[in-house]
Amino acid sequence: MKPPRTYSEWVDLITLFQLKENDLETLESMRRGSLEWQNGIAERFTKRLTDAASERIQNATNQFQVNFSRAGGSEGAIIQSILTLRKELMLVQEFMDLSVLPEDIRNELMNLIQEQRDQIQSSLEDSAKSDRTGKLMSLIRNNRVNSK
Repeated sequence: MKPPRTYSEWVDLITLFQLKENDLETLESMRRGSLEWQNGIAERFTKRLTDAASERIQNATNQFQVNFSRAGGSEGAIIQSILTLRKELMLVQEFMDLSVLPEDIRNELMNLIQEQRDQIQSSLEDSAKSDRTGKLMSLIRNNRVNSK
Protein backbone atom coordinates (compact mmCIF):
# COMPACT_ATOMS: atom_id res chain seq x y z
CA MET A 1 0.00 0.00 0.00
CA LYS A 2 1.46 3.32 -0.99
CA PRO A 3 1.77 6.12 1.60
CA PRO A 4 -0.92 8.79 1.24
CA ARG A 5 0.12 12.25 0.06
CA THR A 6 -3.18 13.92 -0.86
CA TYR A 7 -6.33 14.46 1.17
CA SER A 8 -8.19 12.05 -1.12
CA GLU A 9 -5.61 9.30 -0.55
CA TRP A 10 -5.86 9.88 3.21
CA VAL A 11 -9.66 9.62 3.06
CA ASP A 12 -9.35 6.26 1.31
CA LEU A 13 -7.05 4.91 4.04
CA ILE A 14 -9.14 6.36 6.86
CA THR A 15 -12.17 4.64 5.34
CA LEU A 16 -10.26 1.34 5.19
CA PHE A 17 -9.38 1.71 8.86
CA GLN A 18 -12.94 2.63 9.75
CA LEU A 19 -14.16 -0.53 8.00
CA LYS A 20 -11.45 -2.67 9.68
CA GLU A 21 -9.87 -3.52 6.34
CA ASN A 22 -6.27 -4.68 6.70
CA ASP A 23 -5.50 -2.59 9.80
CA LEU A 24 -1.78 -3.28 10.10
CA GLU A 25 -0.96 -2.49 6.48
CA THR A 26 -3.26 0.54 6.54
CA LEU A 27 -1.64 1.93 9.69
CA GLU A 28 1.85 1.31 8.33
CA SER A 29 1.00 3.19 5.15
CA MET A 30 -0.47 6.04 7.19
CA ARG A 31 2.68 6.28 9.31
CA ARG A 32 4.73 6.80 6.13
CA GLY A 33 2.27 9.31 4.67
CA SER A 34 2.41 13.08 4.49
CA LEU A 35 -0.08 15.88 4.07
CA GLU A 36 0.28 19.59 3.48
CA TRP A 37 -1.40 21.06 6.55
CA GLN A 38 -3.69 23.88 5.34
CA ASN A 39 -6.84 25.53 6.65
CA GLY A 40 -9.90 23.72 5.40
CA ILE A 41 -8.08 20.46 4.83
CA ALA A 42 -6.86 20.37 8.43
CA GLU A 43 -10.38 20.60 9.85
CA ARG A 44 -11.86 18.04 7.45
CA PHE A 45 -8.93 15.68 7.98
CA THR A 46 -9.18 15.88 11.77
CA LYS A 47 -12.95 15.34 11.64
CA ARG A 48 -12.52 12.28 9.42
CA LEU A 49 -9.97 10.83 11.84
CA THR A 50 -12.11 11.42 14.91
CA ASP A 51 -15.25 10.08 13.23
CA ALA A 52 -13.44 6.91 12.20
CA ALA A 53 -11.95 6.49 15.69
CA SER A 54 -15.35 7.05 17.33
CA GLU A 55 -16.96 4.46 15.11
CA ARG A 56 -14.24 1.91 15.86
CA ILE A 57 -14.56 2.55 19.60
CA GLN A 58 -18.35 2.24 19.48
CA ASN A 59 -18.13 -1.00 17.48
CA ALA A 60 -15.49 -2.37 19.87
CA THR A 61 -17.57 -1.63 22.96
CA ASN A 62 -20.67 -3.11 21.33
CA GLN A 63 -18.74 -6.28 20.44
CA PHE A 64 -17.33 -6.41 23.97
CA GLN A 65 -20.85 -6.32 25.41
CA VAL A 66 -21.90 -9.18 23.15
CA ASN A 67 -18.80 -11.24 24.00
CA PHE A 68 -19.10 -10.48 27.71
CA SER A 69 -22.77 -11.49 27.84
CA ARG A 70 -21.92 -14.75 26.04
CA ALA A 71 -19.07 -15.46 28.47
CA GLY A 72 -21.54 -16.89 30.96
CA GLY A 73 -19.22 -16.44 33.92
CA SER A 74 -16.31 -18.24 32.27
CA GLU A 75 -13.14 -16.55 33.52
CA GLY A 76 -11.27 -17.32 30.30
CA ALA A 77 -14.04 -15.90 28.12
CA ILE A 78 -14.33 -12.77 30.29
CA ILE A 79 -10.59 -12.17 30.14
CA GLN A 80 -10.56 -12.74 26.38
CA SER A 81 -13.39 -10.22 25.97
CA ILE A 82 -11.47 -7.61 27.95
CA LEU A 83 -8.21 -8.27 26.10
CA THR A 84 -9.93 -8.04 22.72
CA LEU A 85 -11.43 -4.69 23.69
CA ARG A 86 -8.06 -3.45 24.98
CA LYS A 87 -6.33 -4.48 21.74
CA GLU A 88 -8.91 -2.64 19.66
CA LEU A 89 -8.66 0.52 21.79
CA MET A 90 -4.87 0.44 21.53
CA LEU A 91 -5.17 0.14 17.77
CA VAL A 92 -7.42 3.20 17.69
CA GLN A 93 -4.88 5.04 19.82
CA GLU A 94 -2.15 4.14 17.30
CA PHE A 95 -4.43 5.41 14.55
CA MET A 96 -4.64 8.81 16.24
CA ASP A 97 -0.88 9.00 16.82
CA LEU A 98 0.05 9.97 13.28
CA SER A 99 3.13 12.09 12.69
CA VAL A 100 1.29 13.96 9.92
CA LEU A 101 -0.74 15.70 12.65
CA PRO A 102 0.65 18.80 14.32
CA GLU A 103 1.90 17.91 17.79
CA ASP A 104 -0.75 19.90 19.67
CA ILE A 105 -3.60 18.26 17.75
CA ARG A 106 -2.05 14.82 18.05
CA ASN A 107 -1.63 15.24 21.81
CA GLU A 108 -5.24 16.40 22.14
CA LEU A 109 -6.52 13.40 20.18
CA MET A 110 -4.33 10.99 22.12
CA ASN A 111 -5.63 12.44 25.39
CA LEU A 112 -9.22 12.01 24.20
CA ILE A 113 -8.62 8.35 23.40
CA GLN A 114 -6.90 7.76 26.76
CA GLU A 115 -9.80 9.45 28.56
CA GLN A 116 -12.19 7.15 26.70
CA ARG A 117 -10.14 4.09 27.72
CA ASP A 118 -10.09 5.29 31.35
CA GLN A 119 -13.84 5.90 31.29
CA ILE A 120 -14.51 2.41 29.92
CA GLN A 121 -12.30 0.89 32.64
CA SER A 122 -14.11 2.88 35.32
CA SER A 123 -17.48 1.82 33.94
CA LEU A 124 -16.44 -1.84 33.97
CA GLU A 125 -15.27 -1.55 37.57
CA ASP A 126 -18.52 0.15 38.57
CA SER A 127 -20.58 -2.61 36.99
CA ALA A 128 -18.46 -5.28 38.70
CA LYS A 129 -19.33 -3.91 42.14
CA SER A 130 -22.58 -5.85 42.08
CA ASP A 131 -20.67 -9.16 42.00
CA ARG A 132 -20.52 -10.13 45.68
CA THR A 133 -17.77 -12.69 45.16
CA GLY A 134 -15.32 -10.04 43.96
CA LYS A 135 -14.16 -12.40 41.22
CA LEU A 136 -15.36 -10.17 38.37
CA MET A 137 -13.74 -7.08 39.92
CA SER A 138 -10.49 -8.98 40.22
CA LEU A 139 -10.62 -10.04 36.56
CA ILE A 140 -11.38 -6.49 35.41
CA ARG A 141 -8.64 -4.93 37.53
CA ASN A 142 -6.03 -7.54 36.57
CA ASN A 143 -6.84 -7.21 32.85
CA ARG A 144 -7.30 -3.48 32.49
CA VAL A 145 -8.72 -1.99 29.31
CA ASN A 146 -6.68 1.17 29.82
CA SER A 147 -3.28 -0.45 30.30
CA LYS A 148 -0.69 -0.48 27.56
